[in-house]
Amino acid sequence: MTSSVWLLALGMLLVFEGILPLLMPQAWRETFLRLTQLRDGQLRFFGLLSVGLGLLLVAVFS
Repeated sequence: MTSSVWLLALGMLLVFEGILPLLMPQAWRETFLRLTQLRDGQLRFFGLLSVGLGLLLVAVFS
């Protein structure tokens, strides 16, 4: 992959990450506060799930 593909992917990530705080800042804040109350194991599970789904999407669409 070229560096432009990686930069495009980073740009899309930033767009998706910014949509919720832009459109619904209060809901984003409440969700973030709930995330801070999760145990380490729960956060790791969601992180693993996120990485797994991301890798699956990359494998399917590349």
